[in-house]
Amino acid sequence: MKDIRNRYREMVAQVPQPIKDEIDLSFAISNRIDSLMKERGLSKKQFADALGKRPGEVTRWLSGQHNFTISTLAMLSTFFGKSIISV
Repeated sequence: MKDIRNRYREMVAQVPQPIKDEIDLSFAISNRIDSLMKERGLSKKQFADALGKRPGEVTRWLSGQHNFTISTLAMLSTFFGKSIISV
């Protein structure tokens, strides 16, 4: 098991910092959306229905791997009445 952990650490160390930063930001956005959904007591389906989206799209948003447009982030901020990200 120790060899696997060491190999994992070696692989992660090889990832360029800008890529790590992008991944961290993507997961922070998805975590923020998930947190705001929970605050409102919304399921994925309820959230998707309220936005006129498919549940699969919400699933992609929450995966941490979706590349959000500024337009989508603005729409989500408006929906929740709270910012998704701050600059």
